[in-house]
Order: sequence, then C-alpha cells, then structure tokens
Amino acid sequence: MLTNSSEQAMQTLEITRQIEIAAPIAIVFQCILEQLGPRNEDPDRTPTPMRLEAWPGGRWFRDLGNNTGDFWGVVQSIRPPDRLEIHGPMFMSSPVISHVSYALSEQAGRTRIRFAHRVAGQLPVEYQDGGDINQGWTNYFVRLGELVARTTGESR
Repeated sequence: MLTNSSEQAMQTLEITRQIEIAAPIAIVFQCILEQLGPRNEDPDRTPTPMRLEAWPGGRWFRDLGNNTGDFWGVVQSIRPPDRLEIHGPMFMSSPVISHVSYALSEQAGRTRIRFAHRVAGQLPVEYQDGGDINQGWTNYFVRLGELVARTTGESR
C-alpha cells in the first residue's frame, strides 16, 4: 500500500525539567548513568535493566538475551560530570527520533539538572498528548532522587 506523505502527520513533543538534588555533581551524574542502565525500572517499579555504553557512539539498549532486545539510542555527547545527550527512537516503535539531554551544574554542594526530551516524527497515538512520557520522566526523577539519597546515605 502506498501512502501519500501528506497523510502522514509529523508531530513534535518537548518535555523539560529543572531539578535540584542535594548532592555533588559527580554522584548525581553516576546515578543518572546507573538509573538509565542496570537500575532502570518501569513506572510500576518492575526492573527493566538497560545497558548504557557511556562513551560517544555508545549504545543504549535493553538486552533480553540470546541476541534479542530493544535499541533505544546512541550516546551523542558525554562529558562527565556535566553533560549527557542520547539520540534515538527510545521506546517508540515508529518513525520518530528522540533527543534526550542532561546538563548538570553544581553550586554549594547541590546539583541542578536541566533536562529535555524532544521528539519529532510520527508519534504513536498513545504518546501524542505527552502524558505517558511526562509521567515516565516524573517517575524516573523520583527514582533518581531515591538512588542519590541511598548513595549518599541521606534519607529524603
């Protein structure tokens, strides 16, 4: 079946956050890598470990074993401890491209994260309003804060 390109709507979506965490930048950056990798969880807290090859060109993917899995993206830029950018389809099985960026800065022992997730392409219907993606990142940052607190030995 041939579909005219004018029938295929292209959409964009942008989610941004500014988060402050009471911990040094190096610890927060390491926790980001862990939360995106082996400590990744679904919103219901089901473990869904991922692999993040933390170097330029490194893959971010879910390894299901026996040469199966899901490719989520590639590390576009990494400059520990203040920059991480990932580019790829992420969790969407459709013609989209996502760009996720973390920009970290530290002041007086507190780390500020400027985060953005931008998507362009043919978004699946369930993602077009951004609600599920927004909730997913909200859950992610809650878990990140918890991981940082456990790592630094503080209770939150």
